[in-house]
Order: sequence, then structure tokens, then C-alpha cells
Amino acid sequence: MAADAVSEPPRLVDPRVMRDVLGHFASGVTVVTAGTPEGPIGFTCQSFSSLSLDPPLVALAPARTSRTWARLREIGRFCVNVLAEGQDAVSQNFARSGTDKFAGVPWRPSPHGSPVLDDVVAWIDGELWAEYDGGDHTIVVARVLDLGAVPDRRPLLFHRGAYGLLRDGED
Repeated sequence: MAADAVSEPPRLVDPRVMRDVLGHFASGVTVVTAGTPEGPIGFTCQSFSSLSLDPPLVALAPARTSRTWARLREIGRFCVNVLAEGQDAVSQNFARSGTDKFAGVPWRPSPHGSPVLDDVVAWIDGELWAEYDGGDHTIVVARVLDLGAVPDRRPLLFHRGAYGLLRDGED
């Protein structure tokens, strides 16, 4: 590596370009839920992954501005619902602020009491393990308490700003 390269300041990355480039990575879509004395709460979260088998951990990254995450943090237990193909409206509904996100959305309590939405591909019941600074997001690590899946359902994917995978010739 040339000495000049070391002294150069880091190049600034345009957030729009970063969103466009990283949009080429297809991701699943989740809704993170919890029960409160006032009723269930939840939010759509696209940044989710498996983290560790031993101990069993998952990671998610809610926006720092999420008021729902602030409430979930206080509760300390929540359920990650992996949405199924065709649940676009559920994803969009839980991404909104200030509405009854559970209106018309059937669910049942998980073994630990958090809402498991009907017809999801999988659900992961967890408790807050750790949090880390993630810039404009918070990186949340949760210990898995229980989980389940429906193998014949296909996941809802998000790719290049839309639900589902783009086909050849689409933009």
C-alpha cells in the first residue's frame, strides 16, 4: 500500500448511493412485537439476523428514533415475527407511527406472552441481551427463549426498494 493512500482522508459515502447499492442485498422482513398492559405493540424491522447458536442469539437493528423500540427495551422481552410472502400490508402497517398497528391483524401469545402474528414463516421469542451503538440505529442482541417455523411458507423479501425479487428487465 502506498504511503499516500494512508494519509488520504476517508471518502464520504453519499447515503442515497449507499441505500441504492445495499438495496441489491435481498433481506427478509420482520415485525418485532411485545405485550404491554395497554395492549400489544410492534414495529417493522428489516435489519435482522441469526447471530450465535451457543448461546442462542439473534440481532436486530431498530432506528434510534423508534419510539416503539424504546418501549420494547423497557419490557425486555419481545418476539421477532418473520413475515411470509403476501404479508406486504402487514409490513407497511407496522412501519407506520401513530396508528393501531394491530387493528385487523390476528395473533396469539407466544410461550413468553409476546404476540406471534398469524401466518408468519417463523417466530423467535427473545429477551434483551445487549445493545450497541450502530450510528443512526441501535444494534440489539437478544437471547432466544423459544422459536418456531412453518416450513411450507415462503418469506417476504425486500429487494431494491420493493417487496419480492426483481426479475430480469425490471427496474
